[in-house]
Amino acid sequence: MENTSASINLVKKKEPAFLDKFIDWALSVGRLIVIITEIIAIATFLYRFSLDEKLVRLHGEIRQKQAQLSLLKKDEENFRNLQDRLSLASNFSKDGAKVYKSFQDIVSFTPEDLKLKELSLKHDQATIDLDVLSVSSLTEFVNSLRNYPQTKSLSLDNVENIPNVGISVAITALFK
Repeated sequence: MENTSASINLVKKKEPAFLDKFIDWALSVGRLIVIITEIIAIATFLYRFSLDEKLVRLHGEIRQKQAQLSLLKKDEENFRNLQDRLSLASNFSKDGAKVYKSFQDIVSFTPEDLKLKELSLKHDQATIDLDVLSVSSLTEFVNSLRNYPQTKSLSLDNVENIPNVGISVAITALFK
């Protein structure tokens, strides 16, 4: 065995200085901060892989939906074209029915001794050329046309007295 002498130290142990304590504490906390920062960096790095995977999946879904849309594009164009044509046909049908009713009503106003030479109906006006034998028949026709609910205004454009024919009249009626 080794011969060591036992030493007894009766001097009170010195407490380390404040600077030593602070440096010890700063190094311990610094190590802890570095470890936490590295853990956060590694977690962020790993999380990025899941975000990249989601991004790749979403790009794939977008390409798939674009392909579906490009396949359906022709059908969509046909459908919209058909809808437009049906709408246009419906409008023409309504306008045609309105013009037909106006035509029937105007023809029903004509007295027996009135001869229609020309009857032109447009969307909002009618041009009528007629020959009539008597003024009373002309007055009756003009009053019937003036009292027609669709008539907005009425004008006698040309009135001529032609021998062997009677009175030749040109009338323009504007409709509501």
